[in-house]
Amino acid sequence: MGFKTPLYDAHVKMGAKIVDFGGWDMPLHYGSQIEEHHKVRRDCGMFDVSHMNVVDVKGGGVRDFFRLLLANNVDKLKTKGKALYSCMLTAKGGVIDDLIVYYMDDQWFRVVMNAATRDKDMAWVNAAAKEFGGLTLTQRGDVAMIAVQGPNAKEKVYQALGEALRAPAGALKPFHAVTVGELFIATTGYTGEDGFEIILPAKAAPFTWQMLNEAGVPPIGLGARDTLRLEAGMNLYGSDMDETTTPLESGLAWTVALEPADRKFIGREVLDRQKAQGVPRQLVGLVLEGKGVLRNHQKVTCDGAGEGEITSGSFSPTLEQSIAFARVPASVKIGDRCTVDLRGKPATARVVKYPFVRNGKSCI
Repeated sequence: MGFKTPLYDAHVKMGAKIVDFGGWDMPLHYGSQIEEHHKVRRDCGMFDVSHMNVVDVKGGGVRDFFRLLLANNVDKLKTKGKALYSCMLTAKGGVIDDLIVYYMDDQWFRVVMNAATRDKDMAWVNAAAKEFGGLTLTQRGDVAMIAVQGPNAKEKVYQALGEALRAPAGALKPFHAVTVGELFIATTGYTGEDGFEIILPAKAAPFTWQMLNEAGVPPIGLGARDTLRLEAGMNLYGSDMDETTTPLESGLAWTVALEPADRKFIGREVLDRQKAQGVPRQLVGLVLEGKGVLRNHQKVTCDGAGEGEITSGSFSPTLEQSIAFARVPASVKIGDRCTVDLRGKPATARVVKYPFVRNGKSCI
C-alpha cells in the first residue's frame, strides 16, 4: 500500500488501473492510454498531480535563499504570481531535482517539486535553510493539485468552477499564478497545451474533480501524461536528468543563469567550467525511421562521434511514430543519423531539435 492522494477513491470509482509511482498509488490509465492522450491534444483532460510536493518558504531572506539554492535566478521574479522553472544542484553540478518556484511576495515563495524525490529534496532544502537561517518551510500536505490541459481546458474550467474565475485567471500570462479565494491557479503545465494547474484545499478536491468531469473534462492517467510531456519536449527527472548529469548536459542550459557573474549558487563552479570548456555530451531528440519503438536505455551509436543512450523513448500518438530523448556526444548535430539497438536489431533514427509537438502541431 502506497501513499494516496485525496482523489484516490475517485480514481478507483472511475475504473483507473492503479500503479505504484514513487511510493504513491496513482492512476496509470482509465481504459486506454492512447485515447486519453488524444483527448488532451484535441480537447482537454485533467490529471491528479496531488502527489507533487508543494512547499511554502517564508522569511525576510527568502529571495537571497533561492538566489543561492537555484541555478536559475529568482531576481527575474518581480511581479506577484510570476513563476520560474529551475534545477536545484549538488556542489558537483548534478541535478537534485527540477522544480517551479512562484513569487508570492517579498517574504513568501511557493515551490512545487517532484513527488518521487520528496525525501531527499526536503533534506537538502531544510539543511540549506538551516545554514541560511531565519526561514520557515511548510510542506502543504493539506492541499491537492489538479492540472487541466488541452485547447478547450480553460473554457471548461470556467464552466465547472464558475465564471468568476474568468477575469482573474483569463488575464494570466504563461507561467503566472493568481489566488482566487482558496484556489491557486497557475498557467503552468507539462503537456505543451494551454490550461491551468490548480492547487486547492484537499477536502475540496473530490467535489472539484467531479464538477470538472461533469463539465466534460475526462480523467487522464500517468501513462498519457508521459507521452504528452515527451512530445512537448519536457525532461523527466530520473530519466533525462539526475545527480550524475548537469543541466548543460540535459538540454536545460536555458534554465541556468550565469549572469550576473557575481551571483553565487550551489554547483556554479562546475557549470562555469563546463561553459568555458564545453560539455562532453548533450541531450537531443530522435525520430525513428521505420517500425519499432524507442525505449529507455537503448544504446545509440553515432558514426564517427561515439555512443550514447536513450533516456526517454516511446511511441508518439500524435505523430504516429516513435520518438525519444537521447544523451549523445556533443559533436552530434541536428539532421545526423544514428543507429539504435532495438533488442539486438539495428534501426536508424534521425537527430532532431525538440519539442516534437507544440499546441497539437508537429514541430519536426
